[in-house]
Amino acid sequence: MRKIAWITDSTSGLSKDFIEKHNIFVLPMNVIVNDISYREDIDITKDEFYEKLKVHGLGAKTSQPTFGEFVELYEKLKTEYDCGIALHASSELTGTYQSSQSASEMANFPVEVIDSRIGAYPLGKMIDLGIELEQKGQEYEEIVETLRTLPEKAQLYLFPENLEQLRRSGRVSAARSALASIMNIKLMLCFDNGKVVIHDKVRTSKRVRKKMNQIIEEAIEKHKLNELCILHAGVFDQAQQWKLELEKLHAHIKFKIETLVPVAGVHTGYGTLGIAWLAK
Repeated sequence: MRKIAWITDSTSGLSKDFIEKHNIFVLPMNVIVNDISYREDIDITKDEFYEKLKVHGLGAKTSQPTFGEFVELYEKLKTEYDCGIALHASSELTGTYQSSQSASEMANFPVEVIDSRIGAYPLGKMIDLGIELEQKGQEYEEIVETLRTLPEKAQLYLFPENLEQLRRSGRVSAARSALASIMNIKLMLCFDNGKVVIHDKVRTSKRVRKKMNQIIEEAIEKHKLNELCILHAGVFDQAQQWKLELEKLHAHIKFKIETLVPVAGVHTGYGTLGIAWLAK
């Protein structure tokens, strides 16, 4: 059985314990706050990042790992592993997928590079499932074949507290942002074929929560889900309150809470809440 190296970037949101337990190789994305660059989960924790974003959010930016970092990693891995499986954030949002693919070819290290078409919790769950299949003794090709079916089974909804950071990052036009602010409109975002799109426009946060609860109920029924993840950008107390509400509505479902990966929080802003799942 071939020895497989597992590779991803920090948009997967995997915990330090999970990474160390399964020896996963994670290339960190960079977040720039107040003109200082930090490597996700290395130079700054998620909680520390959101404390800074709360104050300096309007100037925050992101950057991806360099191509050279990918090449260096794959040159190292080919001396220790027979092959690799790399899962990365949506190629519509970042160039890590393309860099990973090109670097594996340059290093002459066989890597199946998979575009998750998403990020955060669903991407992390894909890696979790892939490792589970490896531990059960599935062959390399079978694992890859299964993983390539997962992007279409994943979804992530986000609802930002305000639209200013989305406007500054270019995700929402200035005119749309101004109009939404005047009319007190909240945007609900979701993923569509790897792109972040506006799912709906809703008046007030209370109506957003009601709409999201409806979406969750439909998703549980449609996909026979047994686990969903609530994501938050620095507002754990709000996430915890929502979790308690959802557990009362869906007692048989596991709801977990994760901090939204900083590279996403840079664009959606402090205070964002979200819900995500991966249907098996």
